[in-house]
Amino acid sequence: MKPLFIKYKNYIIFLILLFFLIVLKTINPSFIKSISYLSFDLYQKIFPLNKQTSEVIIIDVDEKSLGKFGQFPWNRSIFAKIVENVNATNPKAIGFDIFFTEKDKQSPEEIISAYNLIPTDVAQLQGIKGPDEIFREQLEKSKSVIAVLGSSVSSHGTYDRSAKAKFLSKGGDPKEFTYSFPYSIGSLEKLENSVKGLGSISFLDQTDGIIRSLPLIVRFKNKLYPTMGLEMVRVGSNQKNLYVEMNEVGINRISSRPHKIYSDPNGIIWIRYKKSLKSQYISASSVFDGKFDESRFKNKYVLIGASAQGLFDLVKTPLGVTIPGVEVHGNVIENILDQSYLIRNPNTYIFELLFSIVVACVTFLFSQRTKPKYSLSIFFGSLAIVIVIGFSTFLFRSELVDISYPIFMLTITFLTGLYFRFIEENRTAIANLQKEAKLLRERELAGEVQKSLFPDISEFENFIYATNVPARDVSGDYFDVVNVNKNEYFFTLADVSGKGIKAGMYMAKASSIFRTLSNLSYPLEKIVFGVNNELVEAKFKGMFVTAVFGKFNIDTSDVTFVNAGHESIMVFDRNKNFEFLKSEMPPIGIIKYFTESMVKSKTINLKEKAFVVYTDGVTEGYLKNGQELGAEGVQRIVTKLDNITPKNIVDSIANELNWGAEKLRDDITCLALDLKNTELVNLKKKKKEENKTDLEIGK
Repeated sequence: MKPLFIKYKNYIIFLILLFFLIVLKTINPSFIKSISYLSFDLYQKIFPLNKQTSEVIIIDVDEKSLGKFGQFPWNRSIFAKIVENVNATNPKAIGFDIFFTEKDKQSPEEIISAYNLIPTDVAQLQGIKGPDEIFREQLEKSKSVIAVLGSSVSSHGTYDRSAKAKFLSKGGDPKEFTYSFPYSIGSLEKLENSVKGLGSISFLDQTDGIIRSLPLIVRFKNKLYPTMGLEMVRVGSNQKNLYVEMNEVGINRISSRPHKIYSDPNGIIWIRYKKSLKSQYISASSVFDGKFDESRFKNKYVLIGASAQGLFDLVKTPLGVTIPGVEVHGNVIENILDQSYLIRNPNTYIFELLFSIVVACVTFLFSQRTKPKYSLSIFFGSLAIVIVIGFSTFLFRSELVDISYPIFMLTITFLTGLYFRFIEENRTAIANLQKEAKLLRERELAGEVQKSLFPDISEFENFIYATNVPARDVSGDYFDVVNVNKNEYFFTLADVSGKGIKAGMYMAKASSIFRTLSNLSYPLEKIVFGVNNELVEAKFKGMFVTAVFGKFNIDTSDVTFVNAGHESIMVFDRNKNFEFLKSEMPPIGIIKYFTESMVKSKTINLKEKAFVVYTDGVTEGYLKNGQELGAEGVQRIVTKLDNITPKNIVDSIANELNWGAEKLRDDITCLALDLKNTELVNLKKKKKEENKTDLEIGK
């Protein structure tokens, strides 16, 4: 006995590999995350949101606007005018993806501090309303939201700001699960005090720079802030509060009535991107000049941000394109409004891992226990299941299922299994070669024994003749002729499914049953019935026989026959008019509860006709030109014959196919019956009997 390790070495190595892959997924280093991101991005590339309209309008600080107003940052009075013009159209909310961290350079305070002015000039400037104040007043009149950003470094001059939104939590404290930043960067205090909302524009660190997700709520100095998109929806809905529902693993749902957003335990949603719409953008210069359709902003969420190349506010998306950062927040707003955001559920992660383990194990086992073509089918079938589950969950549940790592895991385990299988089969191939030499002699002996089972057909060649040319040492075809009385004969020609020794054994069994029942002079139908039932009981798994059984009388020339799933029988007259008689019943050895009534027999007279039966090795045999003979080819051979005798028919067909090829495609077996010479046979028999009588009288 082999030691257990040697016996199950392949399985032990596979389990070690599987354990390593599970640990790798659990640790989830950056390169593994990148593999997972492949599938998440693929979903959106194939099925992006296809919206022709938008609830969000973006006022774009574009190249055209920079050409009009000069380099950025602009005088705050420009933004004041933009807000004033937009606010007059009654938008839902106005959001700034822009920071106003310092006083405007053209404010009176900045001019006074920058220049050594005389007191009268100072007094005059102090009485002027500056750009910051003008901007602040417009912000105060509107439903505006200004951006804040999490930072790990304290910014000079920042104040202790607080969020405008009031958070109400149920089931626990969300601060324990939200992403945290020790500091925040925002705008001037007086500007922030004038707006209705402060929205975070903090993105999560992405290894490849693609913005796929963001936290709906974050912590700055232990204070909760909503993301820009969520804050815009809150302000636009005239809500003061944001509601956070907790469960046992973290954050479950965040609400800004009437909108409810499900997130992962850390309050993160994955953004579902739509294709960018040109109609969603309008130049800031056009809004400043009042050159726009007022209906364009009515009841819309308006974001102000920059697309100009020099302002460096461009980000990559899963769609494989680069867009202004402000458009990301626009997508978030739309995701919240129409509930199209994506979720990465923790339970999904567990399902992915367990499903991958199960499928990897199944695939590996099949690779070890089945033929490569079957294990390959299982492998591709498993991949198809993973892909279907991933895309279905994305489309119908808006959940992200990682298919990249399961596919990676399946591929690794499957290739490992194939490698082990290759090594094992290479090892056994040598042993098989050694066995082959032994089996070759055994097959030769089996072939010689089988040949002895065929009848001496030369005894009947005046009216019936047959031949068998095996493709291997042992044939799966057979024929037999049994003379049961003075003038009656039984015959059969059959083709056993399969090749080799097993087929030969099956043939021998069928031949033995046929000969036994024929010698008992059973009716033809009963013989077919008996052969079928005996073969079914013999339990040769998966094997069956197609056959023609017949009985003829040389006095009457009547032939009664049964075609059991065999090739069509060819019958032709002296003028070589051909008729093909098809099978009307199933093969022998398949149906267990076979009855005599199922046997379909026919009777024809062969005084002026010939009767030819052959196996599919004849019709599917190759000619010298490489083409199959076919039933038409058999007909052609017979048509060319001048002397129609059973032997000439059979030999001509066999010679056409057995032309010296190294290996036949299949066994060649053919039988011909022509009763026109039965008178000669009867005359010989009569003379023989008369001679026998004379001898007896002489005695």
